[in-house]
Amino acid sequence: MPKVKMPRKSTAIDMTAMCDVAFLLLTFFMLATKFKPDEPVAVVTPSSINTQLLPDSDVILLTVAADGRVFFSMDGQPKRKQLIEDLNTNFRLGLEKKEISNFVVGSSVGTDFKNLKQVLNMSPDQRKATNIEKGIPIDSANNELAIWIEYARAAQGGMNNKLKYCIQADNDVPYPVIKKILDTFKEKKIQKLNLVTNLEAKPAGSAAAIYEEQQQAQERKK
Repeated sequence: MPKVKMPRKSTAIDMTAMCDVAFLLLTFFMLATKFKPDEPVAVVTPSSINTQLLPDSDVILLTVAADGRVFFSMDGQPKRKQLIEDLNTNFRLGLEKKEISNFVVGSSVGTDFKNLKQVLNMSPDQRKATNIEKGIPIDSANNELAIWIEYARAAQGGMNNKLKYCIQADNDVPYPVIKKILDTFKEKKIQKLNLVTNLEAKPAGSAAAIYEEQQQAQERKK
């Protein structure tokens, strides 16, 4: 007896539910996302023709205000949590869970260990309105910046070859302040540093400008 062939029908997939899920996820992330708060200090960096971009990860960043105050920041929330917990344990800072969380999701800090607990209890606006953040001490007698760098390196994995040390200094920072920071890195046997600058046009007739023109000419010939 011959087999009966069933007629083939095209499969129709209802995408309504998937669209609803996509919009629900989008709405969730829009409402739940916390943006990084503004930095407590603004700096005007010098200009250069270097086009290398500041990396998004594996970065220890020092921001130096025009008045010489030094602020510390580091990427990666799990790494920031390990850093602040290690400091809290070894230096008995008395930080509670809320203050540790504020550091993990917050911006850079620029105060001594004695006032760190009070700073981490403030909102970004309160920190800007007060004068409590006088900068991380960098004097030879009390060089807390060296401690931040040492513990940050440990939190970043110790021998992390991708780790970059960046200094974002205001154009008006006194040179002795920069020298103290450089001496601190030298003390920690860190020789390779990156200076954060604003991009400016290459001077006409300079070696960099001539090289760029040659590269553009070669691209046009291809």
